[in-house]
Order: sequence, then C-alpha cells, then structure tokens
Amino acid sequence: MTSRSFLTAGERAALGKKARSRVPRTAQARFEPGPQRPDPVDVIEAQSATRLPELVPIRYGRMLESPFRFYRGAAAIMAGDLGSGPDTGLTVQLCGDAHLLNFRLLASPERHLVFDINDFDETLAGPFEWDVKRLAASFVIAARANGFTAAEQDSAVQACVRAYRLRMREFAVMRTLDIWYAQDDADRMRELLASAMDKKARRRIAHATAKARGRTYMQAFDQLTRSTPEGRRIAPDPPLITPLADLADPGAGGQERELVALVEQYTSSLPAERRHLMNRFRLVDMARKVVGVGSVGTRCWIMLLLGRDDDDPLLLQAKEAQRSVLAPHTGGDDYGNQGRRVVSGQRLMQTAGDIFLGWTHVVGLDGRGRDFYVRQLRDWKGIARPDTMGPRLLDLFAEVCGSSLARAHARSGDPVAISAYLGRSDRFERALTDFAQSYADQNERDFETLVAAVHSGRVTARAL
Repeated sequence: MTSRSFLTAGERAALGKKARSRVPRTAQARFEPGPQRPDPVDVIEAQSATRLPELVPIRYGRMLESPFRFYRGAAAIMAGDLGSGPDTGLTVQLCGDAHLLNFRLLASPERHLVFDINDFDETLAGPFEWDVKRLAASFVIAARANGFTAAEQDSAVQACVRAYRLRMREFAVMRTLDIWYAQDDADRMRELLASAMDKKARRRIAHATAKARGRTYMQAFDQLTRSTPEGRRIAPDPPLITPLADLADPGAGGQERELVALVEQYTSSLPAERRHLMNRFRLVDMARKVVGVGSVGTRCWIMLLLGRDDDDPLLLQAKEAQRSVLAPHTGGDDYGNQGRRVVSGQRLMQTAGDIFLGWTHVVGLDGRGRDFYVRQLRDWKGIARPDTMGPRLLDLFAEVCGSSLARAHARSGDPVAISAYLGRSDRFERALTDFAQSYADQNERDFETLVAAVHSGRVTARAL
C-alpha cells in the first residue's frame, strides 16, 4: 500500500515541481472566457430553482448592490470558470468561497480570539489554486469599490499571494502535528502587524478586536429575542426573521414537528459529551432567517433553546446544505450528506471549531429530504470592513488572509509539494495579479448582465 505519507520530503517536493509542467506558474495568469461559457444569469437561476421562491428576489436585490456583492453570490459562476481549465492536481480541502469577507475573528472552544475562515457551504477537495484565485480576485474587486488605483489594487493581491507562498514555505519544514496545532491568535497577529501600522490603524484593529469579543451569544440573545407572556421568544423582523408561528403556512404544525425532529436528529451527530450538554436545554421557539448573499433562499432556521431559566439561552442556526458548486468540476463527493460535507470540511480547515457543530437529514412536508448543518449562532465574531480601509490597511488585511488560507490548506494538503510548486520567486503572485484583474473585469461584466436581466424583467429583484 502506498500513499503520500510514505513519500520522502524530497519526493513530495518533486511532485510539486512536476506540477509546473502541467500548469506553469506563469499560466496561472490566464483567464479567457470561452465561447461555451454559460450565461451567468442562467447559472444563478439554476441555483435559485431549488430555493424558497419568495426569498429569491431578495438574493438578487442584494447581488445588485455592487460588483462585490454580486461576487459574493457568484461562487457557482467562478467555480465553472476555474473548473473549465487545467489545474495543478495539488489537492487540498477547499473553502470553495474564499473571498475576503469569509475571513474573520472567531472564538475558539478555549475562548481565545483567533483569525480564521468562517464559511464552508461550498467546501470540497480540489486544486489549491482555486481558493487562492477567488481570494485574490476579491481584493481587486474590493479595492476598485474603494476607488484605488490599479497599482494599489495589484499591491493588495501581491500582499495576499506572497503571504500565502511564504507561510506555505514555513509549513513545508514543520512537523505534522505542529501544522495541525498552528493557530492565528488575534492578539499575536495584532502585535506582529503593529510596526507596519500607524496609530489610527492600530486603534481600529484594537476596536475591531474588542467589538468581536463583545459579540457573544448573550448579545445575540438580547438582540434577537423578546419577553412575551409565554417567556422569552424570537422577535420577528420580517422578511429577514419570521418566527414559525407567523409563517402563513397551513402546515405550520407539521413544520414544527419537522424542526423538532431536525434538532433531535442533529444531536445524534454530536460526540457523547456534547449530547449530554444539549440535553440540558429545551427547544422553545424557531424562526426562519434570511442569511448572507449567495445563501439567500436556502432554508435556514434559528432555534432558541433555554436551560435553567429564561436567562440561560442557546441559539442555534440550522442551515440547508446543498451540493457544493465545486462538485460538477471535481468529480463530486462521497459524504452521503451535504451537511456532513460542510462539517467535515470545516473541521479539516478551521482551528476555531464550534462545539455545537453537527449535521442532520430531514424529510420535509413536501416529501423531499434535505440536508442541514447546525452551529451556534454568533459567538465572538469580528467582520472586516474593507470599504473603510485605505490601501495600506487593505494590504495588511490581505497578508493576514493569505497567511490564514495557507494554514487552512496545509492541514489537509501537502505543504511540501505546494511550496515546491510555488517556489522562491514572485512568479506565482505576479501571475495571480494578472488573473485577479482579468477576473474582476469579468465579474463586472457578469454584474451588468444581472442588472440588464432585472431591467428587462427576466428576473425579479427586491431591495431591503
């Protein structure tokens, strides 16, 4: 029996260098949409066909706000673009939607604040460069929205990809367990970056860290619930948050039983000690929630559970997990449950694991089975504001994101082979700078295609 683990470091490095013959680093610069490229609105509409029809116009409304908002909802379009060409064959667990807003401050189970990837709806194994390219293009799109010059846009991409390459080189010489235990502690990172930031930037980073620590489950509880004669319940904010009792659905009673079953079945996916913890809470209320940009229209529920009394809450979010947008371009997956795929991918890539992370499968009132993953709702999360960043601060944020992505990839992939492919020169980052600019141009064209589709009545958008 042979596997990568039995190859020497030299043999693994040789595999990485051999991948250059399949896809030279300079070839990573190319993006030329072919004549068979699908219409971008058709791709988005195909996704919408499986979603709640009354929420789909909200998705389009959010995507119409800006080219960057469109990009956030267009992971399926880019997956098709990336999957249509050659790749290195150097496989890692991909985030699948590695744009810059999916990197943020998070709480670890030990209650430390760390910087990590947050969104794994599209996670799947695939070529490492697909994540790097999606992240790189997101910095150009964000920089353009800020009115940055082309040189400033390129600087952010180069900072991101250089940090990825240099961090991967560090992992290539580290012990396996040290790679697995590696973490990007927020306080340590702030200290490392402090010398490169002015006083204003340092204050903003300190403020963001403090704000993230304040975004606890109790803050979410205070914001999302209210006191009623029956006790604490989820506060309505339609159409974004609609309690189950307020949904105009004659089958609401059956839907309630369906959601109770969801919680019970999800609990069985947890380790024994977490099941014991869950048994100390009782489910008291549920509401449908509209989330994100690309995810709008998928079935998402927030559930309020209470422990000792009304001031002892647990808020969970159950989100429908559909097939990854990468699956048609990677040969699919073998998880059997899309919720399990999301959970497994998150555990492979992320160091800040949620202790309540689990999955389930539920048959709905329409007789269709659907997969879900479940996690705790909001716990120490800090979200970047690229629209408020100047060029230097965006460069610093790009470095942090690129470095963090390398850590996530090194956990599941082969850092020796990937580092050997990347090499010691700046050839890869220069190539991805060209790619990111070309893809940002394509994203703007796709955005205008959606704008035209709305104006013509082909699709309906709703602004909130």
